[in-house]
Formats: sequence, structure tokens, C-alpha cells
Amino acid sequence: MSWLPAASAHGRAVDILFIGLVVVSALVLLLLFALLFRFAIHYRAGNPDADRDHRVKKSWHWEVAWTTATLVGFLALFVWGACQFVDLYVVPRDALPVYVVAKQWMWKAQHLTGQREINELHVPLGRTIRLIMSSQDVIHSFFMPAFRIKRDVVPGAMAELSFRPERAGVFHLFCAEYCGTDHARMRGRIVVMDQQQFETWLARQDVGGTLAAQGAALYRQLGCGGCHGAGSTVRAPSLEGLYGKSVPLSDGTIAVADEAYLRDAILKPRTRVVAGYQPLMPSYEGKISEDELIPLVAYLKSLQEPTQP
Repeated sequence: MSWLPAASAHGRAVDILFIGLVVVSALVLLLLFALLFRFAIHYRAGNPDADRDHRVKKSWHWEVAWTTATLVGFLALFVWGACQFVDLYVVPRDALPVYVVAKQWMWKAQHLTGQREINELHVPLGRTIRLIMSSQDVIHSFFMPAFRIKRDVVPGAMAELSFRPERAGVFHLFCAEYCGTDHARMRGRIVVMDQQQFETWLARQDVGGTLAAQGAALYRQLGCGGCHGAGSTVRAPSLEGLYGKSVPLSDGTIAVADEAYLRDAILKPRTRVVAGYQPLMPSYEGKISEDELIPLVAYLKSLQEPTQP
């Protein structure tokens, strides 16, 4: 079996970490077996050179040295892996967001410009991609072996994952969590192309407006402006310029208005009530699907704070 080439810088870093872990484990295993064979041969039956007077000798310096060396070695591996894990979730500001919905048994991707894909994801080469994922039914796991990344997608919550493809081509996409009878068929492909090809592909797709435009239509259809609009008689928080801000809550805590917060505010509005407001908003859980929730969140993100005269 040949080694699967990594298609991203993170993939290469994971490969080096894996090799380091194998080498350190092999060295420790080799030392253990060497000592095992050494003592087995030295204390074999009939060896006159073996000391058999059963004296108890203290060897604390060997024990401390052995324990310290292994602790430092494996702690270094832990710090190494933790740094890579943290770097994976440090997303640059210019990252390209793509929304992904997992459902039995397919992956549905939606681009900000309105393009939709099923079991495929087209991304540009050399640009960081930020995946904002949710599940419609059960637990799924978004797994791209060539990029060495995997993330569970749990119902009722949003998960994020980022990667930066550095090699053009077509790569496998799998669900790594058993999710039902057709779990084995829940697979797709990641298509990495250069920026010009990616823009050409976007232009060729038939779209019904951007995600924000689709969300604006749903916003009006649900009547959200009746409470959150400027001329509303119902006292509700303003949504303009909300995304990315710190929101004080009635329980004294502060939340950041990211995608997960906006999602919870729509589906579970009474779990985190904004300070100074009454918990009057009804829940839309079960009334709108994950596919409808994505453009609605995209529209709320696009709302700009009104400029002051």
C-alpha cells in the first residue's frame, strides 16, 4: 500500500507528527524488548554468572530517569499535536465560507453566491476554505483523507472546519461515522481547481440568487421584520450589524454573535435571552429545515449597521 500524498500543509504536518509518534513508540518498544531479552538470557536457568541471592537493591535513579525520559518524550508529542490542532481552528479573515448540511445519506454544500452541490465540493486552489456544517438527522463525520482532517457533525449544533488545498485534483470525501443502512454510500469528492477555473465553474451554475438574497425572502416570508424591523411595535433586538458583535445576555454572560449563536437564536430563542428583553420569540425548531436555516443565517450576517447621519 502506497502512502497517500497530502494535499494541504496541514496534511503534511499530520504526516510528520504521525511518523514522529511511530518512531518514538518504536524506540520505546525496542528498548523494552531489548531489556526483556537481556534479562531473560542473563537469568536463564543454569547461568553461573547470575546473582541469585535475592538481595533487594534500590535503583531509584534508573527509575526516575526512565520515567522522566518517557514523560518528556510523550509530553512533547502531545504539545506538538495540540499546536497543530489549535492551528487548524485559526481561520484567516479572507477564508471562503461554504455551508454544508449532512443528511442520510448525502453531503449538501451551498456557496455564498448561491451554488449548490450534492456529494461534491468545488474549491479554489491555495485559498483557505471554512466549512460551516450542520446535521439534519443523525451524527455524521466529514472526513477528507487527502487533507488529513475529520470533524463530527452533530444534530442541533454547528461545527466548523477549515483547510487550505495546495494540490489541484479530485479527492475522496467520506462519512466516517456509521449513520444508517446506506452509510457506505455516503461519499463524495472534493474538486480542487485554480482560481480562474473555479470562477468559471461558479458562473456556469444555475442559481436563484445569493444565499443572502434567498435568506431575505425567507425572512420576509416568516414575518421576522414584524418584530425586529425598525418600525415594529414589538420591542425586539435589532439585527442590523449584529454578526460578530458581543451580546450581553440576561443571565449575566456575554455571547459572540457567530453562526452558532444565530442558529440557536432562531431555533432555541429562550436558551440565551438578550439582556433587557423578554423571552417572547417563538421557536422555529421543526418549522424550518437545515437547508432553509443556512440562507437565513447568511442574510442575518449580511445585515449592516445603519450609518449615522
